[in-house]
Amino acid sequence: MKIEEKLALNAFKTDRESHIKINQEICRKACKTRYCLYVCPGHLYSYDEDRAEISVEFAGCLECGTCMIACREGAIEWSYPKGEFGVQYRYG
Repeated sequence: MKIEEKLALNAFKTDRESHIKINQEICRKACKTRYCLYVCPGHLYSYDEDRAEISVEFAGCLECGTCMIACREGAIEWSYPKGEFGVQYRYG
């Protein structure tokens, strides 16, 4: 089974409020590499060139924290979702 097939089996209970906060000012001024676009295993980050902003689809977050670690500028504030929310792994 491919990793994409395994990830598709996961279930998500989504909160209305994101557990991932992005400081757009830091992103615009300090970040040129945008590692968050490449390191997220769920491929949840995207860049809007017109607005010069990074966005994240937090509902599909795998709760690994990789984005926060990869952001060398400290623009990503990540925490676990509130109780009862988040990912439920169904395969291993």
